[in-house]
Amino acid sequence: MTPMSFDQQTPNTTGLGQVDRSGHRVRVDDKAMINCRADVNQLLPLKYRWAWERYLAACRNHWMPTEVSMQADIELWRSRDGLTEDERRMVKRNLGFFAASESLVANNIVLAIYRHLTNPECRQYLLRQAFEEAVHTHTFQYICESLSLDEGELFNMYREVPAITDKAAWALKYTQNLSDPDFTTGTPADDQAFLRDLVAFYVVFEGMWFYTGFAQILSLGRRNKMVGISEQYQYILRDESLHLNFGIDVINQIKAENPHLWTDALQAEVREMLQSACALEIAYGRDTMPRGLLGLNADLCREYMHVITNRRCGQLGLSPLFPEARNPFPWMAEAMDIKKEKNFFETRVIEYQTGSSLSWE
Repeated sequence: MTPMSFDQQTPNTTGLGQVDRSGHRVRVDDKAMINCRADVNQLLPLKYRWAWERYLAACRNHWMPTEVSMQADIELWRSRDGLTEDERRMVKRNLGFFAASESLVANNIVLAIYRHLTNPECRQYLLRQAFEEAVHTHTFQYICESLSLDEGELFNMYREVPAITDKAAWALKYTQNLSDPDFTTGTPADDQAFLRDLVAFYVVFEGMWFYTGFAQILSLGRRNKMVGISEQYQYILRDESLHLNFGIDVINQIKAENPHLWTDALQAEVREMLQSACALEIAYGRDTMPRGLLGLNADLCREYMHVITNRRCGQLGLSPLFPEARNPFPWMAEAMDIKKEKNFFETRVIEYQTGSSLSWE
């Protein structure tokens, strides 16, 4: 039985259609990732246990930005000699990019992805992710307020700083189907477009473009600078790792259920997307670090982005784009890449765990 067979008419993918009066109970085999009848009452029986486990893991990772003290950061920021001008520029560029990005991510989840993913347990995770994106946006508001930053400067960087604007424009281009209220899946071409946009959203936006910023802020924290912001970025990093892994699972599940979509042409297009996205992140790194600082420089971040891009290729079943790339930041391998939990800065990251430990990507 196909996922549509219990409803002979076009399936209602929103979950807001008429009640099915046929008397047929939904079975596990009736469920599918896309193009399936979405019934709000049919969470059980679960089909994708991995999606439910992602949701439970996210719930165990709950935190709020206001629980993190910003006093040390405020004193350092106000101190004339506390940070160099390059460090201040880097911090503000980071906050400007992340502030706009988290809002864009939330919009895509709420207005688009939820509509087209027709599986209830995946939608359950999306609801949790949407809340987490709101927490992240709250975080940047809290930091901005704590440091008395120029709100207009910070929250308009996505329109005024070319390196940030270029990434926002790329994201809007490759998620245009997600944002189109008239877009629907259901044909091979539309399903491919949705799959491609999911790659742009989860693999690039959440899985590549945050990594330069994470490296920069965590490097500050390693030097006992801006420790409040660094702690909050640790929490965000944990959230984003879960978001990325969920997105990869969704993409690969859709591929498995619809192998005709993952054509050679689409694979080639995805590889080109990852390559161009990597180039944009490298340009962003050069803009935020015109000179070396904190043991980092733009060339090292370029090499690190090659490593991250190769990893994303591997997770999608594609060959690496930069086979000679080597990780230039051993400390980042500990902080971000291992598959175990570790309390790097003696903060409360681990203490937020209330259940079994989470897995890094």
